[in-house]
Amino acid sequence: MDEKWMRLAMQLAEQAELKGEVPVGAVLVKDDVLIASGCNLSIVNHDPTAHAEMECIRQAGKVLENYRMLDTTLYVTLEPCTMCAGAMVHSRIARVVYGADDLKTGAAGSVINLLQHPVFNHQLDVSSGVLAAECGAQLSAFFQRRRAEKKALKQLAKK
Repeated sequence: MDEKWMRLAMQLAEQAELKGEVPVGAVLVKDDVLIASGCNLSIVNHDPTAHAEMECIRQAGKVLENYRMLDTTLYVTLEPCTMCAGAMVHSRIARVVYGADDLKTGAAGSVINLLQHPVFNHQLDVSSGVLAAECGAQLSAFFQRRRAEKKALKQLAKK
């Protein structure tokens, strides 16, 4: 079941990439029913908080008509950052499932684990590495293309 929802999150990540965003997608599910979805929109919206998880959580609040997302699972292609992890704790999401580790800003264990920190009044179940190779390849290909584009622009500017 986790792979099914992660594949949907990967499709949303593709949509983000088509908009010029870092390809990250997220879906929120309850009882195997899709509640909300989101993709990175920080660049498009000029909003540093418009990560895929945040967009998904905002949408879910409207759908559920509640800021608490009890008994839900959030699937995201990249390990959540501290901001997104904080929102997950506050919204009482039960479980997060992510694909690729984020070794620079991961807040589900790679750098820090805010999702299961004992001082908070809510901890999430965390499942990592679901379709990790595919999620990681999606991100790596994006950044590889981006670096090549920047290099080509620099070379054009030199001429």
